[in-house]
Amino acid sequence: MLKLGGYINILIAIGHFVGLIWADKMFEVTGIEKKMRELAQIHFSLPYLLTIFVGIVFFIFGLYGLSADNKFRKLPFLKVGIFTTAGIYLFRGLGEFIYDTLYKTNTLIETTYSLIALTIGLLFLIGGLKKWNLMTRNK
Repeated sequence: MLKLGGYINILIAIGHFVGLIWADKMFEVTGIEKKMRELAQIHFSLPYLLTIFVGIVFFIFGLYGLSADNKFRKLPFLKVGIFTTAGIYLFRGLGEFIYDTLYKTNTLIETTYSLIALTIGLLFLIGGLKKWNLMTRNK
């Protein structure tokens, strides 16, 4: 689970970096075009820098997932990193879904992103619980 979550995050990071080639189209497809245009009014480089920063964060999440699955060297604060990543994804997925439901702003793309975030969050949460034997089985 952690390996899968790690590889998914690395793919998302690569998507952010490669997407910069077609940044305007990527921003449009992902539904953030308006917010990125507002950032560009402050300084033209901000949308690109933010995208690079977010890509780096996804890459780090991926490295932590792979590290926890022993596919990469052991990173510092591994347990904290895994459960923090799980918490961020679960909060993002549930928070967006609840907000959209309360304010009736649900769109297919937002619901899809929420489900993806929840899935990745569960991969990290359940994978972390299993790795550190924090799940108990009822016998």
